Amino acid sequence: MSGKINDQLFSAHEHALDQEQTCPKCGSKLVIRNSKRGPFWGCAAYPVCDYIKSLSQNDGHIVKYLGKPCPDCGSELLLRQGRYGMFIGCDGYPDCQHIESPEKKAEDTKLMCPECGKGHLIERKSRYGKVFYACDQYPSCRFAINNKPIAGECQSCGFGLLIEKKLASGTKQQCADRKCHAYQE
Repeated sequence: MSGKINDQLFSAHEHALDQEQTCPKCGSKLVIRNSKRGPFWGCAAYPVCDYIKSLSQNDGHIVKYLGKPCPDCGSELLLRQGRYGMFIGCDGYPDCQHIESPEKKAEDTKLMCPECGKGHLIERKSRYGKVFYACDQYPSCRFAINNKPIAGECQSCGFGLLIEKKLASGTKQQCADRKCHAYQE
């Protein structure tokens, strides 16, 4: 490996960030500043002018055109990358504010809710990404369990639902009633 460094690699005119930009609000020079969310362009006349522009690509940039119409306005739906992850948004933004999550829809377990008897238990995700199962009649029915539900009746109390409990000794069935929690034989 040679000990020479190519000076052209470090020349000022080669840097994309060193381009002189002006503030669209007041016409002053824009400078690169840092925050806890990363670098950004900020107006040199701050605090008189508070214009900022993100340097990173997490501001809703387009990842892919989906080729589907928006249910609200008919424009095309786009897959976008935002600050909080991927989302589906309308091409007509900001006139149309339609947003969808690209995640799969809640999966129905086809098991009746033992508490209200009207709804079915569906697979949901908490805000931390943990899977749980809850009644689809929420908020009128607040029944929820953390383990996978299994059709069956408790041998001890007669509750109409069992859960799959994974233990060090293997998988066992347990009563889903919070007052009972008896393991099944």
